[in-house]
Order: sequence, then structure tokens, then C-alpha cells
Amino acid sequence: MDEWRWAADPSRVHTEGRMARAALEGAREEVAGLLGVRPRQVVFTSSGTEAVNAAVWGATRRHEGRVIVPGVEHSAVTAASARHRPAETRVDLHGRVDLDHLKKLLSQLDVSLVHCQWANHEVGTLQPVAEAVELARANGVPIHVDACAAAGQVPLDLGALGADLVSVSAHKFGGPPGIGALVVGRGQRFDPLIVGGAQERGRRAGMENVAAAAGFGAAAAALDGDRLKAEAAAARSRTERILQAAGAIEGVMAYGDVASRLPHIVCLGIDGVEAEGVLLGLDQGGVAVHSGSACSSEELEPSPVLQAMGVDASHSLRLSVGWSTTDADIDALAVELPAVVERLRSLGPRPT
Repeated sequence: MDEWRWAADPSRVHTEGRMARAALEGAREEVAGLLGVRPRQVVFTSSGTEAVNAAVWGATRRHEGRVIVPGVEHSAVTAASARHRPAETRVDLHGRVDLDHLKKLLSQLDVSLVHCQWANHEVGTLQPVAEAVELARANGVPIHVDACAAAGQVPLDLGALGADLVSVSAHKFGGPPGIGALVVGRGQRFDPLIVGGAQERGRRAGMENVAAAAGFGAAAAALDGDRLKAEAAAARSRTERILQAAGAIEGVMAYGDVASRLPHIVCLGIDGVEAEGVLLGLDQGGVAVHSGSACSSEELEPSPVLQAMGVDASHSLRLSVGWSTTDADIDALAVELPAVVERLRSLGPRPT
């Protein structure tokens, strides 16, 4: 009968329903433990994107003011905020939020919500999130923190942070796709985005995806304090090797803060060749990377993150490592990257 816990409705009181409920709440406890909050603060969603949309919806329903959005936020944040007269916070050349500009906007505008990601998803730069929370609190404005890129990569103590709303996603650290969570600050009330039932304590209607939540919980449980630190150290060691190999190539530079960053992400700028060609060349050599250029994504515009930083997205590569990455993978990149760049540069003059 054990398999029924994945398919049964956790709202029912029969045996199968109680088993599903136990699995769901056990997963909630594991996720809460990883994030440093109480289980009742964790609202399961279908993704980090849904969590972001729920945060914006809930905050702006109670007060329809401006929404402050740093220029480097994820597209889920910018799109969800677009209908609320967003005001953009400036960032520096590393993609870090300008706190003085944020303070100025808070003093001048009628604001319903502030966004500040924990860390950037393209260049890895860690944000001054604690300081942003303090500024928002001092002005009586709710703040949402997009921690999707950071959760499971660096320690998060959301209880100590005190943000009103935080979004996370399971697949970013080894959990299944199609499950995320919105962490709601203690004592916070907000109108749910999805209505029609009393699930998730009335904060997200619809039958819960018990199997995905269990996978989310299992991934969170696997990342106890020691393992998270060990994986972060291994990731940083490998990305440091990437930076070292890239730095030996003429006209290749690192974007973002290479010191205060997520351990598993680096972003490179490559002078003289379009990133799309480098991406395809590396792919032929068995190395998968991502480009910040428009032609490598579903969007028609270049990366707004890199544009906000003043970086040419058509010449950028985003490289990330994970738990399955090996030293041999980094060795392969160190061989393939300079060869691909040299081959492409030899095909014609560098663009001006």
C-alpha cells in the first residue's frame, strides 16, 4: 500500500490520504530545515516562477504602489512586476545592487514591494540582501528575495534574514523539476495567487504534488550542513580552474564579482567572436555552456542582466558546474575553449 502515498489526496482522512499527508509534511520539514525557517512558512508551488508570481500578486493586492526591481533580476521577477509600474534600481559593473539608489527610491516613491535576489543567476554575484531587507523594513515596505539560484548552493538562514517573501526552486540543487516553494515571513498575510481550495493553509489552492514535494524534501535532506559546504568547496575549486584557464586566453575576461559569488557559476566575456559560435564549438567538443546572447535562448532580446551591467551579451558565456561535474570535465573545457576561440578568430577580423 506504500505506493499510494504518492497518488492519494493528502486532504483526505482515509489511510492512503494520511500517508500522503505524512509524506508531504515530512518534505515540508526537510525544506524548512535547509532554509532555516518553520515548516508552516513553506508554501509548495509548481516552480520558482510560480512562487515569484505569487509573491508579487500577494504584496500588490494589499497595496497598489510601485514595485522596485533591480535591473539584474530574473525574467520571472521583471515580468511579474511589469504591470505594477516598476522602478529600476541601478547596479554596479559587477551586477550588484546600488543600495544608495535603492534608499533614494524608497524615500521618493509610494512602494508596494521591493525585490532583491540573493545572488545573480547569470554572473553569480552575491547581493547585499541583508542590507536591502533592512532598508525595506525601515521604510515599512515588504521585500521579496529570489533565492532560486542560491538555495542549495550557499547556506541560507531565512529566519535570521527576516525577508517577507522568498522564492526557491527544487531543480536548482538536484530536486525534481516542477516543484518550488514560497517562504512566507512569520506573521505575514497575503492574498493567494491560485484560489479554489484550502490547500497549503489556504495560501495555494490545488491538490499538492506529493511525489515532487517528496523529491524536494529528499534533496534538501541530502544537503546537510557538511555536505552543502563540501559541494560548495568542490564547485568553487572547479570554477576557479575555469577562471584560470579562461584568463590565459587573450581577450577573455570574467564578468561579475569573482570573489563574492555563487560557487558554481562564472560568466566570461570573449573579445572578437560571437558567443554563439563558441557555444556551438564547445558543444561539438562535448562541453555544454550557455550564452547570454538572444539567439541562444527563447527570448528575442539580449540578456537584460548583462545590459544592466553594461556588458555586451553577444560576447558572453555562462558556465556552471554541479554535483555530477568532474575534474575531467574541467580538463576538457581547458583544452576546448582556447582551441575554439582561436579557430573562430582565425576566420575573420575582429568586429569593431
